[in-house]
Amino acid sequence: MVFNTGAALLDAIVLAVVSKEPEGTYGYKITQEVRRVIELSESTLYPVLRRLQKDECLEVYDMECAGRNRRYYKVTSRGWAQLQLYESEWRLYADKITGLFEGRVVGV
Repeated sequence: MVFNTGAALLDAIVLAVVSKEPEGTYGYKITQEVRRVIELSESTLYPVLRRLQKDECLEVYDMECAGRNRRYYKVTSRGWAQLQLYESEWRLYADKITGLFEGRVVGV
């Protein structure tokens, strides 16, 4: 993709992916889901997860899987509120850009 993906958009995408799993999900699975939409390396994902955890948008817990601990991420109430904000802002932004491409007059 030719467009850069900024921190806010990465946060929104990761929150959207994690929100689809009520009990949370783990890093590798998050990476695979995000890669369906944008190219993303694990080295890019984990700082996003840590930032969202620091901002109290994600909670983290470990669960044993095949004899190893696997770190799971789950959206908090603060994370749900942030995701709703991102979603509404994205819809406004996307509509304005689409309007420009389609030749519609778009307000600021």
